[in-house]
Amino acid sequence: MFTFSINEHKYNHIHFIGIGGVSMSAMAEILLSKGYKISGSDMNSNYTIKRLKNLGTDIYIGHSKCNIKDADLVIYTDAISKDNEELLEALDTDIPTVDRATFLGALMKNYQNSIAVSGTHGKTTTTSMIATILNHSDLDPTILLGGQLDEIGGNVKLGNKKHILTEACEYKGNILKYFPSTAIILNMEEDHLDYFKNIDHIVDTFVQYGKNIQKDGNLIINIDDENAKKVIKNTDTNVITFGIDNKADYTAENISFTSQGYPKFMLNIKNSSLHPVELSIMGVHNVYNALASIAASHSIGIPIDTILKNIEKFKGTHRRLELKGIINGIKIIDDYAHHPTEIRASLKALKNSTKNQIWCIFQPHTYSRTKLLLNNFSKSFSNADKVIITDIYAAREKDTGIIHSTHLVDALVRNKIDAKYISSFENIENYILGNAKKGDIVVTMGAGNIYEVGESILESNEKEAI
Repeated sequence: MFTFSINEHKYNHIHFIGIGGVSMSAMAEILLSKGYKISGSDMNSNYTIKRLKNLGTDIYIGHSKCNIKDADLVIYTDAISKDNEELLEALDTDIPTVDRATFLGALMKNYQNSIAVSGTHGKTTTTSMIATILNHSDLDPTILLGGQLDEIGGNVKLGNKKHILTEACEYKGNILKYFPSTAIILNMEEDHLDYFKNIDHIVDTFVQYGKNIQKDGNLIINIDDENAKKVIKNTDTNVITFGIDNKADYTAENISFTSQGYPKFMLNIKNSSLHPVELSIMGVHNVYNALASIAASHSIGIPIDTILKNIEKFKGTHRRLELKGIINGIKIIDDYAHHPTEIRASLKALKNSTKNQIWCIFQPHTYSRTKLLLNNFSKSFSNADKVIITDIYAAREKDTGIIHSTHLVDALVRNKIDAKYISSFENIENYILGNAKKGDIVVTMGAGNIYEVGESILESNEKEAI
């Protein structure tokens, strides 16, 4: 089993293949702060790569076996293929290699207390909520996010060695490489079906993960998820539940919405204390995220007044129903949703905030997800008045020609959704500017680069003050 002691410096020079990823860049920055020599490569530059370069990281754009010269350890992401030139060179020259999740799991063991946020949806928002709460406590945690949070100035915060907060993705069973003291499971649904066989395979992975939680720790789980009981039954740690529809330790009651679409509810803690809560982000799905965040923070000793004061200030993470700007009275919003459940939740949240039309510009993410969840996707856009589908964002996959965005458009039209296919981002921009009206909402949606459409609309026209 791979182990890593951050203070021993057994590996002085650590190289990251795919350093631009949010988790990889965050770990690189932590190691930089501890005096390690860090280098890394990626196919393209981005904000986090530029940040790391300014901090003293040796950055290479493009992959070459020369990039790992003198490295003592090589860390690689799931997106790196087995025939990657740098990975092959490391194996040929006996440089130790380890995947991202295994290294993160080993890194977490350097902290006395670890909080890991998992689930099919809501990981980044929930982790960001907890980060906001903890950042205003005296715990001074180390934080790794899957997005950009203004509260901590990016995707990582360097704290002390007592507490670490991180996201825990289930893809390829990576959560089985973590052994947290507090584990949050937000939900369990079909996704990443290029790896998982079916929902049973996914739930079984979470069940096994429940066994990894430290015995004196906490499992914080959504009791409204139909598979929660399977995980609870198989864990030996303390269980704390949250929910809306079922009796739970932390329950949201009497949910209503402000004119902006923000949820208000009464928090019931173990049927013994009631607290009014008003969030500053949209959607019922964020009530669940808030409940998980409150339960996690409360379980590690943060006073409930401190928790609620700061969770109500939380205004969201970048790319999560983020208001990018206003043009001609039209709100331009960006959202990371790329799974049918996420799309449905985000569009429902927007519907609660307006009486005008909602334009959804959706970029499907990966061919496998689009193909295997096509029927679910076709039923997820009912709260959008106009839907534009652009080309599938390949990410780690290759186009086999089996699925195309027009298949999704056809399925939406059959479900009486006003949908059309437009490939070019420029043509999408022109179509929106020619047809959207004052008071409408335009939301770019997807985990790829679809946000560029909204940014281009705002950059090429006179943006109004938010």
